[in-house]
Amino acid sequence: MMHSHLLLPALLLLPFVHGQNAPSSSKRGLVYVPNTKHMSDDSIWTSGSSDLTWYYNYEAKPSPAFSNSKLQFVPMLWGGSTTFLADVTAQIENGANITYVLAMNEPDGGGATGGSAIPAETAAETWQREIEPLKKMGVKLGAPAVTGAPSGKVWLQNFFNACKGNCSADFIPVHWYGNFEGLASHVGEVRSTYQNLTMWVTEYANNNVDLKESQTFYNQSSQFFDRIE
Repeated sequence: MMHSHLLLPALLLLPFVHGQNAPSSSKRGLVYVPNTKHMSDDSIWTSGSSDLTWYYNYEAKPSPAFSNSKLQFVPMLWGGSTTFLADVTAQIENGANITYVLAMNEPDGGGATGGSAIPAETAAETWQREIEPLKKMGVKLGAPAVTGAPSGKVWLQNFFNACKGNCSADFIPVHWYGNFEGLASHVGEVRSTYQNLTMWVTEYANNNVDLKESQTFYNQSSQFFDRIE
């Protein structure tokens, strides 16, 4: 059975435009990167006009800025951590509502662009040690979040091959930087490749365009995602 329920982030590069007391949506999450020059921005994501329900911060532990907010935290094993399982388990045992985790940020990419640069075989070993055990705790597991480049597709195939059936991902994170047509095409390709897995769009933007074009891209993409159930 095909699942295509997309969860997308509120992009920090785009203006956050919603009406008063917007209804929350499980499809709306936040990629949280603190801005030390504009700390007051943190309040935007939890205001009455926000429809966000969850966030991630590229780390295993939650951000203090949202400790008393309604946003559900989604831990991420960014690279090759050896403490991720212990960190997440401790949060669950202390009562945290951890129902999803993310894994390996752009492992096919280099550090200059935020990638974790991990060989697929190493990632598979790390997954089985640090992430797979969370399945028994009822946590839904996200596959590594590769780039939207062709190298991402190859890396992810190599990862699942190296897992030899021992990495039971529940959803596929997707990253895309480019225009709307490219995004829609990429989403379609991922859906056709991983038909039995839910898809989360955890990073996307039409980079290198002005604010007006960025807003148009956001409107197009969010409407597109909302049409896909």
